[in-house]
Amino acid sequence: MWNKPLPESSPLPLWFQIAERLRDAISTGTFKPGDALPSESQLNEVFGISRSTSRVALDRLEQEGLIVRKSGKGSIVLSPRIDQPVNEMLGFSDDMRRRGFTPSHETLFAGRVRASAEVADALGVKVNSSVYQSRRLLKADGTPIGFAASWLSPKFLKDRSPPSATALNEGSLYEWLQREFDAKVTRASEYIEAAVVTGEMADHLHVNAGSPVLIIRRSSFVEDPQPIEYVVLYFRADRYRFQLESGVIV
Repeated sequence: MWNKPLPESSPLPLWFQIAERLRDAISTGTFKPGDALPSESQLNEVFGISRSTSRVALDRLEQEGLIVRKSGKGSIVLSPRIDQPVNEMLGFSDDMRRRGFTPSHETLFAGRVRASAEVADALGVKVNSSVYQSRRLLKADGTPIGFAASWLSPKFLKDRSPPSATALNEGSLYEWLQREFDAKVTRASEYIEAAVVTGEMADHLHVNAGSPVLIIRRSSFVEDPQPIEYVVLYFRADRYRFQLESGVIV
């Protein structure tokens, strides 16, 4: 039981013991995704601790991505994070389906824009060239976990029609490229970094401004040495993480 008395002889800090109790209760299903954990005042009453101690315990669980602290609602248990192996090349839809989630997309924009310096360099075109861009909200079981800003190479599109917003809503861009043009993305080059979200992006991802996100900048290739797509992906750090497996170097 999460609320049984703490051992008096433990050398571990009180906040650590309480965080461990609550962590175990979450992992065993005592507290399920969407449930509210006991409040700071409830923890204080149960364990006879100070408010600062209970706050540190809950802060640790939030740092681990197990809960989110919401004003007026308390500490809400989150669904388990989605792990993405960094050595696998999968589109968002395939990745979510493989993990037992139902993927969906909400297209916020699909049309022509002027290439920024970053996009022009990635696609090998001139700055301010006309390029096709889509901006989509990525969801797992209906919950926003990511945002994708994608640009297709004008050298690839040429006289081809780009995907419509309806087509993008229906599924994977990579699946559309293979179905419509027999263009299968076979490799990618990615850079992953951490950042915090601003107001508009925070609204899209349903998190508070200043929340941490993982940013992926990816160039995707078919057979041509020039990338077919450049995409910047933003993932909620509390819902998504990357997994790396490697051998031991001795």
